[in-house]
Amino acid sequence: MSVMELEKKRQEWIGRVVSNKMQKTVVVAVERFVPHPFYRKVLRRVTKLKAHDEQNTCQIGDRVRLIQTRPISKDKHWRVAQIVERGKPD
Repeated sequence: MSVMELEKKRQEWIGRVVSNKMQKTVVVAVERFVPHPFYRKVLRRVTKLKAHDEQNTCQIGDRVRLIQTRPISKDKHWRVAQIVERGKPD
């Protein structure tokens, strides 16, 4: 298998940074919409993921693309691949 084939298999999410208080770690809220199994109403679900940010470049409010990676710690299985959009400064 080539490197490109391995990259394609990894799961990706796009979410918003909600915390950057830790060193080299950001908490990203990923929002998804799922239909209720019986009533079929579309429900909003938010999952918070911890992601590795090597250069500590992410700020709160940034939209980032996460890519699945090897376990870095107990809770960190994602890394920031790209900052899609910068958040508005306060």
